[in-house]
Amino acid sequence: MPKLVLINPVGKKSGYLMSSISRFAPLGLAYIAAVTPDHWDIEIIDENFVDFHYQEADLVGITAFTSNINRAYDIAQRYRQKNTKVIIGGIHASMAPDETARFADAVVVGEAEGIWPQVILDFEQGRLGRRYEGPRIDLSKGNLHPRRDLLHPNYFWQSVQTSRGCPFDCYFCSVSRYLGRRYRQRPVEDVLDELESISTPYIAFVDDNLIGYGEESNERAKALFRGMIARNLNKKWWMQTSINASEDESVIKLAAEAGCLFVFIGFETIDQASLKKMKKGVNLRAGVASYKKTAQIYHRHGIGILGAFILGNDFESADYYRRLADFLLHSGIDAFQISILTPLPGTRLMDDQITAGNLIHGNFPEDWEKYRFSYMVHQPEGVSRETVYIGDNYIKNKLYAFPFYHLRLLRSFIQLKNLTNFMVTVKLNRALKRSWQNSHYYQKYPRRFDSKK
Repeated sequence: MPKLVLINPVGKKSGYLMSSISRFAPLGLAYIAAVTPDHWDIEIIDENFVDFHYQEADLVGITAFTSNINRAYDIAQRYRQKNTKVIIGGIHASMAPDETARFADAVVVGEAEGIWPQVILDFEQGRLGRRYEGPRIDLSKGNLHPRRDLLHPNYFWQSVQTSRGCPFDCYFCSVSRYLGRRYRQRPVEDVLDELESISTPYIAFVDDNLIGYGEESNERAKALFRGMIARNLNKKWWMQTSINASEDESVIKLAAEAGCLFVFIGFETIDQASLKKMKKGVNLRAGVASYKKTAQIYHRHGIGILGAFILGNDFESADYYRRLADFLLHSGIDAFQISILTPLPGTRLMDDQITAGNLIHGNFPEDWEKYRFSYMVHQPEGVSRETVYIGDNYIKNKLYAFPFYHLRLLRSFIQLKNLTNFMVTVKLNRALKRSWQNSHYYQKYPRRFDSKK
């Protein structure tokens, strides 16, 4: 029986990888395992929990994000030195296939499930190609469930994906290029069957937007939540969605009844010019003034808010960071993912930075390890790198210092009206605080601005 080893590399356990509540299983590898022929012996090695040690294999498959692609290349080198064929896929390989091809025997671009049986057949017949283009999967047929039995058992969340694609085209995001701009959805009953098969209670819906974009997807979300209630699944879960989802409060109410703990929403910035440059149309239409109202709607139903904000946009200043810190403290948002604007391959942001010659760290592939949303890897216009790092420290110090941190948690306790939801919010805040305190700039830069700046 031939042996397939699938590897999830982790080059550096930093940031969100340091906490169990913010780590997620390599679902893509579990999908690959599901479409591999039955006569193969398959093992998934996940460096979130187990450091890689070489073991014999007939074929190796590796997935990677940009931040851990160099670890993928290192592992691939070890196998290729022993004449074992290595295939690399995932979002970085899809956005930078020519680079990846230097370190692998074959590269899979796009969604691998639709092309993987052909890859296996070609390997078995001794004619493995150099590049394979995975087609966009027709999710409406359902019945493609990941091999969860091969995933590490210690994940707090079991990841579930119900849709792919994003009709938005945000300036800093490569999802629409990777998965397409058409919103593709699995049948509700197929999703419910998968949820029913999962024994653990905690679920992470890893769709880029579970509720979706428009009336049809909104009704589909309602059907999913009603199905979870009707089947009495008793799951506790979270989702990603957009600010416009709260326009229909009935879907929020159903989500709460179905077990929603919190939602992840990309608010991004409170600066209108930055929102416009980001092409964040849904936020522009709603307006920054709606951020607090959005939090209030979710809180009415006991659902917490994890809000994403981005620093390092053009023309930010010490004054802006002071205003942003004050806004966040009074926004009603329960936890904050604050990251530094990072031009990833495949984004218009990256294309523009290369054209303008603004990359500070552009020695690839070595510098990819800095593309983890905590480094200033390009020079924005009208703001120094030092100001951005100090701004990041300043804002987070406000959020996590006494008495603001404790007052925020007390407010969340009152607003959420649910002990389980509140405790998850506490864990999120602890994980995010720990991520900041272990960042490369935490000790290097001050946590306040000089009064003259």
